[in-house]
Amino acid sequence: MASILQRCFSLLVYLTIIQVCLGSSNVADIVKLDLYYESLCPSCSNFITNKLPIIFINGIIDIVDLHLFPRGNAKLASNNSFTCQHGPDECLLNTVEACAINTLPAEYQILFIECVETLVYKGKYTQWETCFKKLSLDPKAVTDCYKGEEGKRFELKYAALTSALKPPHEYVPWVVVAGKPLYENYEDFISYVCKAYKGPLPSACKEHSLASAQREKTNHVHRACYAEQTTELSFLMKIWSFLTSWMV
Repeated sequence: MASILQRCFSLLVYLTIIQVCLGSSNVADIVKLDLYYESLCPSCSNFITNKLPIIFINGIIDIVDLHLFPRGNAKLASNNSFTCQHGPDECLLNTVEACAINTLPAEYQILFIECVETLVYKGKYTQWETCFKKLSLDPKAVTDCYKGEEGKRFELKYAALTSALKPPHEYVPWVVVAGKPLYENYEDFISYVCKAYKGPLPSACKEHSLASAQREKTNHVHRACYAEQTTELSFLMKIWSFLTSWMV
């Protein structure tokens, strides 16, 4: 059984797809929102689990064109194989999520990734296949993809798109709004989406602006996974997984 959040999430994504298909008076004003990430980075899982779903609840999804790029700080070798920042499990899940984006029905792509990243956040990422049952999804398309050549092609595609970033990404999560990276302000991405939107502002933008103003005086800790921290973060990820699995 999907959670209430997952049901709302799925319905809102579905309604958004219908809106796009039928046409909308403000399609030209839609703001492009890009998230470059890697599957086992704690900061990425936190963002996908606790920050990104908000736009499907408050209606901001109606004014954005959202795209996810699961590659992050992975290194491409000369034989087209990858070395991932948090080890082979991250390479696997990067490919799984790339396959989900390209093979699942549109209304389930984000739901599936959010489910997997929630398990990552809880230190239970080895249980990622349970997300198929939780969302009542047939696993065949994603499984055939990540186990075959198709998955490799998708990962090479995201590697090329990530490498083509200008300016280059410095860490993940790397959030880009309307073509401009947000750097350390990525958690406040909704404010930037609202500023970039040229149509009538939805009520969620005004509410978020007030909430952001109230948070300005609080200390902001910049959390991210930097490319040069491969060894250290692999070790820290194991500690994070142990602690979170023990606490939950």
